[in-house]
Order: sequence, then structure tokens, then C-alpha cells
Amino acid sequence: MELYLDSADLKEIKEAFQLGFLAGLTTTPTFMHRQGITDVDALILELATIVPVLQVEALGKTSDEIYKEAHRLLDKGLDARKSVFKIPVSLEGVKACKRLTDEGIMVNVHLVYTLQQAYMAMAAGATYVCPLVGRLQDQGHDALGLIEQCVGAVNYYGYASKIMFSSVRHPEHVRNAINMGVHTCTVPYKIIKQLTENVLTTIGTDQFFEHTRMTTVKVKEAMQATNPLVQTSHTITEALVVMTESGFGCVTVVDAQQNLVGVFTDGDLRRYIKEQGKDVLNKKLGDLTFKTPISIDANALLNDAAQVFKDKKVDNLLVLEAGKAIGMLDIQDLSE
Repeated sequence: MELYLDSADLKEIKEAFQLGFLAGLTTTPTFMHRQGITDVDALILELATIVPVLQVEALGKTSDEIYKEAHRLLDKGLDARKSVFKIPVSLEGVKACKRLTDEGIMVNVHLVYTLQQAYMAMAAGATYVCPLVGRLQDQGHDALGLIEQCVGAVNYYGYASKIMFSSVRHPEHVRNAINMGVHTCTVPYKIIKQLTENVLTTIGTDQFFEHTRMTTVKVKEAMQATNPLVQTSHTITEALVVMTESGFGCVTVVDAQQNLVGVFTDGDLRRYIKEQGKDVLNKKLGDLTFKTPISIDANALLNDAAQVFKDKKVDNLLVLEAGKAIGMLDIQDLSE
């Protein structure tokens, strides 16, 4: 099934065709009016340089007017091999369709709402026959039934026409088109962007990225740049300031030679205040006793760090490289 973009928004047209596989573009005077286009010919000629196949309106009240309008656009510079002229279905329209297709010019007979109209377009040699599904459904008609009938007529009688599913309102319409064997579907960009979306796909993809990161990224690559260090000569109050500024719930304590002494945590702070009162805030860190800190090597993988977090039931790990404290890994750092 050919996938066309249905639009007159130049910005989204350029973006959409970067996908690389859209078969072409359909546009209408209504779209151009909404976009505030005043120089229609200029836009048409610009679009023709961007898209593989351009389908544009050839309006006229008589077959002669329609025929002349198509040739006027060709004389302006459109390539007949890459241009399709859209003609609303009518007796004059199918008459013009026959004249143009006899010359090898491609035609889309659109605004089709009945099987009889579709048949007249097929008999006239229309390259595309285009029922408007969304508009028909808005009026309570069985638009999908009409599409099935049109596809069935092409397949049964061997007409060369392609049935184009248009007036697409939601992704389900595209699924309908595929299931019914439609030859072409023209879709607004906002719907095209939804066609690859699915919550289960998103969840699975996020898991793949997460698991790949856990098994390939090292601790030093994931940890924050902040290294909350204090010396043993600093007071608990000074340590609290560094802890607050760093955003961690702990600080690394080192001696004057930058040798690791231990880790002071916000849990330690609460414990000391409860045991000794607020005067403990002026106590120097060198007067405290520290346990061996829970640490991890800077070159370990995040997967290893996750296991330590789980086993030790902590939220921060001291990161060591060649025995030196180079920072902290927060459990939140495991997720980007």
C-alpha cells in the first residue's frame, strides 16, 4: 500500500519526507487556504521539487476548463511523470479524466461518496479513485463498506485504478485500509507520527536502553560531577553546609593528606544531635569515629552498583579510584 502525506504545510512536508519512503503528497485548495497561501502556483512548483509524486487540484466547471487547468500547470513546469491532477467526480470531471489519461497524464478522481461515482472514475481510466472515509462517517454512512466495494470492483473487473483511502481521522483508519487491501492511503502528518506508537513498544524500548546502560556504563561515567569532600578539621556544621550544597545526603571525610577517613551522613547528624544535643554541631569531624564506608570502584559497571545498593540498602555509594574518593553515586544516578 502506498502511503501519501495529506498536507499543505511546507514545514511539516519537508520534515515528513525525510522519512524517505512516502510515495507522494496530496494537497487541496482548502489546505492552502488554511495555511494562508496566496501564491498557489509558486507553492505547487516548490512542492514538486520536494516530493516524489505531487497530487494537486485541477478545477473547472467543464471538461475543457479542467483539461486546460491541468495543462496550464504542466506548462508552468510540473513534470507529468510525477504529477497527478485531482478532479472532483462529475460527468464533466470524468470526461476530462478520460481526455487526460488518454494522453498519459495521471488523474485522481476524488470527492467520491458512492460506488456508482467510483465506477464512473474507473471506467474513465482514473489513476486513483478517492473516497473520503472520515467525511462519510461524519454523516453516518458506511464508509468502510464503500471502500471494500471499490477495492472489490477493481480486483474483480481488473481496472487499472488504485483506490485511495482519504479523510483519515485516526490510526485505526490506516489499519482499516491495510485490512481491506486498499492500494493507497493519504494521511495527515499528525496521524503518520502516531503509526509507530504503542505503549508496550515504548516500555520495551525503555527497558532495552536501561539494561544496555546498566551493563555498559561505568560508575564514573554516571556519577555527578560534584565531589562532596570535607576535612577532619571541619566542624559538623561546615559538613552540613557542604552536604546541602552538593545535594547529597552525605559527605566524604578526608585528612589533611586527602586520605579517606570515612563518610558522614545525614543519618549520622540526626543520631549525634539526639545523643549529644545541638552543641555537637560545633564538633570537629576528626573527633568522630567512622565505620568503613560502603564504596564502589569507579570502573565498576552500573549493574554492579545496583547490586550493592540492593544488598546494603543504601542510597549513596562512595566512589573510589586508586583508593582516592572521587565522588558519590546516588541511587538516582542509575537512571538517566
